[in-house]
Amino acid sequence: MSIRYSQDFKDSLVKLHQEGRSLKSLAEEFGPSKDSIAIWVKQATPIMIKGQSKTLKDVKQLEKRLAILEEENEILKRAAILLAKK
Repeated sequence: MSIRYSQDFKDSLVKLHQEGRSLKSLAEEFGPSKDSIAIWVKQATPIMIKGQSKTLKDVKQLEKRLAILEEENEILKRAAILLAKK
């Protein structure tokens, strides 16, 4: 059974890592695995996209939103074709 950690908890460990704490020491003190903490750090690390700083988490949220909008667009196109045939 996996443990669910709050976003605040994850953010606090990421901040501690960014301040110089090792993944190993954080894992030993707070409980999550080093791999889990490394994933959280990677998700929170800013990347530059077209001159804007985004995190991997931001990019994934944008990709999900894009997929929803593309699906909605297809539905609207089909509806427009059906209405034009009437």
